[in-house]
Amino acid sequence: MQYRNIHYTINGFRDNPILSITKAYNFINPKIGVTYNKNSWQWYISYARAAKEPNRDDFEAALHEQPKTEHLNDFEMGIERKKPAYNYGATFYFMHYKNQLVLTGKINDVGAYTRTNIPNSYRMGIELQATYTFTRAISIAGNIALSNNKVKNFTEYIDDYDNGGQQTKIYNKSTLAFSPGVVAGNTITITPFKNAAINLLSKYVSKQYMDNTANNARSLNAFFVQDANFSYSLKGKILKSTQIILQLNNIFNKKYEPNGYTFSYIYGGQLTTENFYFPMAGFNLMVGMNVRL
Repeated sequence: MQYRNIHYTINGFRDNPILSITKAYNFINPKIGVTYNKNSWQWYISYARAAKEPNRDDFEAALHEQPKTEHLNDFEMGIERKKPAYNYGATFYFMHYKNQLVLTGKINDVGAYTRTNIPNSYRMGIELQATYTFTRAISIAGNIALSNNKVKNFTEYIDDYDNGGQQTKIYNKSTLAFSPGVVAGNTITITPFKNAAINLLSKYVSKQYMDNTANNARSLNAFFVQDANFSYSLKGKILKSTQIILQLNNIFNKKYEPNGYTFSYIYGGQLTTENFYFPMAGFNLMVGMNVRL
């Protein structure tokens, strides 16, 4: 059980100095769960309800369109088996949101984009994970999350530069922004000799969208990246331990962008979409040292 008390007093914003907000929020966020263990198996089920106040800049909406509290009902159920040489498990989850705050393209009374409550959205999926130790020198661990992330009855607002104002487009069911359907990772750990370790880390993220319309013209491509980590530890009389680390990132020099933003407008009778991306670095490396006195 979690109790939270939040109080906002805001006397104007930079772009809207006459807007004054006084809000108080009191939340009780309960959580309940049951876990059962037998032999090497574990089963569990849980339910949690959470509420969150709007961010400060969400209040920049017009007075008659002030944001509401976000609510989340989270249901989880899982099973796991643990053995000395291996373990594996699965977790199913369903996260239902009420009044989730997202960008819809709608502008406030001074022309700024602000987040808007959407009545009904959810995330549902399953997470699988497993580890296996082949020998003392080699082990492998992997995980994958498969999810369905949807918003119902979503309204998109599009700036109309020809006629002024905004046009709207309604989607009965769409996909939540920045919510890939598949995220997977894998780590191979090799211990070639005492106090040394090599970790080979892989990550895959499927296609995702930069807004809530599931429009392919506003999407980010799927990507796969491979990193490697080398570490060696030394023990001494003056220093208890010294660890030297070499981190190789994006060793295949993959060109990809995991984030960005988009906006669309109507001009000259046509819909124009502009996308902007935040690219990640190509191959790079870092050297570090951890010293324990």
